[in-house]
Amino acid sequence: MGEGDDVVLCLHGWPQHWYEWRQLMPALADRHRVIALDQRGFGWSEATPGGYEKEELAADVLALLDELGLERVKLVGHDWGGYVGFLLCLRAPRRFERYLALNIIPPWASRRAMAPHLWRFWYQWLILAPGLGHRLHTSGQYVPKVLVGGSVQRDVWDAATIHAFSDTFREPARARAAVQMYRVFNFREMPEIVAGRYARARLEVPTRMLFGTGDAALRPESLAGWRRHAPEMQVELVDGCGHFIVDEAPELVADRAREFFA
Repeated sequence: MGEGDDVVLCLHGWPQHWYEWRQLMPALADRHRVIALDQRGFGWSEATPGGYEKEELAADVLALLDELGLERVKLVGHDWGGYVGFLLCLRAPRRFERYLALNIIPPWASRRAMAPHLWRFWYQWLILAPGLGHRLHTSGQYVPKVLVGGSVQRDVWDAATIHAFSDTFREPARARAAVQMYRVFNFREMPEIVAGRYARARLEVPTRMLFGTGDAALRPESLAGWRRHAPEMQVELVDGCGHFIVDEAPELVADRAREFFA
């Protein structure tokens, strides 16, 4: 949406797809060309059997930029898209002019900051339980509960919007992709993070973070110590907003994005 060489690339999270950005795209399109992709396995992208390591998802994004002939873009990411966004900025900082991160904990988060909040990830163990995670996604009942339950402003979710996200997981391959997203992270990537894979990471891309303080899973307290890795990053805490900040506070997100990307 939009035209020109000033490109904003949007990366969605779970359990959503490109439609997460339905309100932000037109808000930016008068000044930017806005691209919202479906990450591997989500929405209408190919649901491959593997390749859900977050570094692999970052490689997907870089390959897309190369295919489109885009040398440098501005970036927005939420949830897993936000995590991938941080990896992209660490891996290829020259490709990203600015980064707006939304309700996500960076990969360098310390064990001490995360430990008190690990119990909040109980829902991931439901997803990881053999067979259960797949059934939850295909049931058509779990994703709506995640979207509504993860929000403070619950009235933003009408039936059509909920179905736009939940219905895609009725396809078995997409349900498997969602499970793989968490399985790979918990059993392969998390041990590497705990072992210090990103302990010396330093963010060079100018970054702003918006964080809804009503997020029941990801807590802003887990950001503690972030200035050691991202001394120039600006963090704004948004009260009265849960995890799905793009849907719950679309005008605020659009205003901050327009200001930051100007």
